[in-house]
Amino acid sequence: MLEHGAAPPVGDSDPRPPSGGLGTRLMRRKPVERLVAEGGKGEGGTLRRSMGVWQLTMISIGATLGTGIFVVLGKAVPAAGPAVILAFVIAGLTALFSALSYAELAGTIPVSGSSYSYAYATLGELVAWVCGWCLILEYGVSVAAVAVGWGQYLNELLDGTLGFTIPDALSAPPGDGGYFNLPALLVVMLAMAFLLGGAKESARANTIMVAVKIVALLLFCGVALQGVRSGNYANFMPMGMAGVSAAGATLFFSYIGFDAASTAGEEAKNPQRDLPRAIMLSLVIVTALYCLVAAIAVGAMPWQKFEGSEAALAGIMKAVTGQSWWAVLLAFGAVIAIASVVLTVLYGQTRILFAMSRDGLVPKVFSKVHPKSGAPRANTVIVSLFCGVLAAAVPLGELADATSIGTLFAFALVNVAVIVLRRTRPEMKRTFRTPLSPLFPAIGFVLCVYMMGSLGTVTWVVFGAWMAVGLVVYFGYGMRRSRLATAEK
Repeated sequence: MLEHGAAPPVGDSDPRPPSGGLGTRLMRRKPVERLVAEGGKGEGGTLRRSMGVWQLTMISIGATLGTGIFVVLGKAVPAAGPAVILAFVIAGLTALFSALSYAELAGTIPVSGSSYSYAYATLGELVAWVCGWCLILEYGVSVAAVAVGWGQYLNELLDGTLGFTIPDALSAPPGDGGYFNLPALLVVMLAMAFLLGGAKESARANTIMVAVKIVALLLFCGVALQGVRSGNYANFMPMGMAGVSAAGATLFFSYIGFDAASTAGEEAKNPQRDLPRAIMLSLVIVTALYCLVAAIAVGAMPWQKFEGSEAALAGIMKAVTGQSWWAVLLAFGAVIAIASVVLTVLYGQTRILFAMSRDGLVPKVFSKVHPKSGAPRANTVIVSLFCGVLAAAVPLGELADATSIGTLFAFALVNVAVIVLRRTRPEMKRTFRTPLSPLFPAIGFVLCVYMMGSLGTVTWVVFGAWMAVGLVVYFGYGMRRSRLATAEK
């Protein structure tokens, strides 16, 4: 077993890739040994290894368990009926195939770059850059998109407790009645403050927030269970299997975020052992919680009434108890849930940029580590300000949907990377092995590609434009400044 960031046994890989033509330069790979040996090292300091399996699991749950379960039932239940429970299981199994691949690579290459670093070690620099550019889109825009919704839940909480709300002009999404979303900027700045304190302090805050939102959902289950009626399950699959599949495709995006633990590879105490455990454990916990909430929700309210409801859980609690203050508790849970997602996803974004900066593909400022806190402070401030302003002042529109395609693209590459690394470096010790490889990774790849194909034309256009900009940045900056390129000279 590899211990605490130690490099794996050296195979026949050469730490100095051979120089050659353009094709060779684009396909140059960063040896796994070098990736692991550089783990934690930044400009002027080193990231601190302070997180165990529990904190890593909470990071994954924090990034996954957010607005989805609080609002997604209003879209999924009308498509599947009570069989939405089965749809959650199907979506979870779909995510499982990619999670297995992530678990293997996280234990083998325990570094901050997540799928970007895995691609660099297996598929070459250009593919790694494209993957990293996708992750920047996924993490950066999703932070902004999630933060935008925070103001709406905050207003519900303020209205139910203090009797006033923030005016729409300062709390609604830009372009949807609002001019500047002040709460969105506020929640991103709060997340930034925690991250500047260091990974240990951020993980502690996230663990508390995750505990609060889990308690809120379990409280819903306990209260709503009193209103469950067996007749509500009678017509279990009214839309047939087609409806279940459609709902499953919608619900899959509620599972995005389980890979967040892999961005903490250089701040984990024992990453080879703990990262695979955290990834798999978080997926199991989130799936179980989703299915439990869905089962009780459709049992407590006829599935036909879910149509158009964005606050179904609060409505069910109010109907069962006859008390409106239960909705206030759910709003409080949603406020904490969204704040936790912003914190963990923002953390992942900074660590991916940290890895890309250390490789020379983006400016060095993103890999500077503050000696006192052990955190990349400049990186954190730059990313937080960008995401905060994006959330507060820019109409996201279809851009937010592009986070899904970026995520699926990264998942697909991780599945391919497992197959490639098994063939090119079979001698490497792996603390977790994807079962039935290459079958399971291949299934994961196909499922990701299938879901990418189900996304709309506008999303593909936005994705294509983002990729075009990324290639310009790579050929104009990254390719020449890559540390692998400078090592060849």
